[in-house]
Amino acid sequence: MAAQRRTLMQSHQSWTDDLPLCEMCGVGTAPNSVYGPDGKGTQSHPNEDGHLRFRGEDGCYLYGVFNGYDGSRVANYVSQCLTAELLLGQLNSNHTDSDVRRILTQAFDAVEKSYFETIDDALAEKAHLSHFAQPYNENVSFHQLFPQRQNAQERLKELEQEVSGGATAVVALILNNKLYIANLGTNRALLCKSSSDGQNQVLQICRPHSTDNEDELQRLAALGVDPAHVKQAGQIAGQSSTRRFGDYRVKFNYNEIDLLSAAKMRPVIAEPEIDSSQTLEGVTGFLLLMSEGLISALESAHGPEQANQEIVAMVAAELAQQTSLEAVAQTVVDRVKRLHHDVYVSGRQRATYCSRHEDMTLLIRTINYLITDTALTPTQGGRIYPVSVPYSNSQSTSKTSVTLSLVMPSQNVLTNGTNTASTLEEGTPTPGSQSPTATLQSTNTQTQSSSSSSGDGSLFRQRGSQAAQPDETGRVPPYVDFSQFYRLWGSDHNDGQSTQGGLGPQ
Repeated sequence: MAAQRRTLMQSHQSWTDDLPLCEMCGVGTAPNSVYGPDGKGTQSHPNEDGHLRFRGEDGCYLYGVFNGYDGSRVANYVSQCLTAELLLGQLNSNHTDSDVRRILTQAFDAVEKSYFETIDDALAEKAHLSHFAQPYNENVSFHQLFPQRQNAQERLKELEQEVSGGATAVVALILNNKLYIANLGTNRALLCKSSSDGQNQVLQICRPHSTDNEDELQRLAALGVDPAHVKQAGQIAGQSSTRRFGDYRVKFNYNEIDLLSAAKMRPVIAEPEIDSSQTLEGVTGFLLLMSEGLISALESAHGPEQANQEIVAMVAAELAQQTSLEAVAQTVVDRVKRLHHDVYVSGRQRATYCSRHEDMTLLIRTINYLITDTALTPTQGGRIYPVSVPYSNSQSTSKTSVTLSLVMPSQNVLTNGTNTASTLEEGTPTPGSQSPTATLQSTNTQTQSSSSSSGDGSLFRQRGSQAAQPDETGRVPPYVDFSQFYRLWGSDHNDGQSTQGGLGPQ
């Protein structure tokens, strides 16, 4: 079986070629970059991220974003094998919540074990050759040892490239109109829910498994690891994650790592944290899965405080203008990349944090959110729910607070939005309608913050589908009727002259 899996990996075939892709999903990516003194970026290694987006049977959908490191082998393997473990008949609508959680946990465990089966032979050869790579062996003369040692060192380098590397994962499963998030490592999942009462809530589902996660530090402490040293170091074997796929160094040789040398059991694990608290019944909005590289780039440029709100605002603004989810996701990734670059070349305070960024991946999955061929305006059946967020949809990359509007049609399907910092032509409310105050709430396991703004669209008339024609004087009718104002002003300031001769349009 191990040989078959190894052959499959080398042949670039897939277990899941026949599964249909989900059409309610879009993915954007950008490779890593290191900036030089002139501000130009150079890619330091091939893209190591991975993702999946499949539609299974019985109303089941599976999505995932994988952040690979030291190569893309683990991320690619996990994305293929995890899909096969979940969508080839394992899940159906009869499964209970506990059944789904158990199947997800078992799938992660099976993928981890099967991956190490594929590199068992390489690890065994690596251990055997390490004997010849030693600097001295009293039973072998120097002339006999030298060629063997040289060959062994070259082969050891090849084997190290073959077996090294790992990946973190955030996986979303939708079954029976319920959302399951299985998180392993430092990627992120956000759910943006918009309701008819104007409340727009952003939920961060699952905390990252990192060296500053207190729950993870307590888990490591129970195994004998000093949590203070782990938190101070900020990394374990070069990574900030405390849970990950692969990486044999922290799975088999952890006692050789100073931070983990006192561990009684394997400290870095591949067991996911699963959240199943979100039902999608009656929900309108979108789900975001993001790799650590995308999150880190945005937080490096603008700080971590408003990162969730910023990324949601970007997505909402692009959904209002784009007709393709693929284009929405790619545009948002490109914008984050540009924000990061512009902060670096600006020389401002945060420029020192932006000298490089890792691979970035963003997956967007809409939920009862209709993308039409042409963007609707609020006058075509929608109501405006403005949200104050630090985002500008113009070409400027400065961090300014503008008002975004998520537009909710009367049939409870989110189809459009607008940036009210732009022209009124794209966002004129329906006459006589009030736009209630909306709140954008960012929620995770510990914190909750909100910001709001309000707007009233009742002052503006609806513009017709055709431009108004000029009258015999060459003027066009005003969009706002000031006749009532002129009449009242004239009655309060009657100086014996006709108001028609002093005020108002002539």
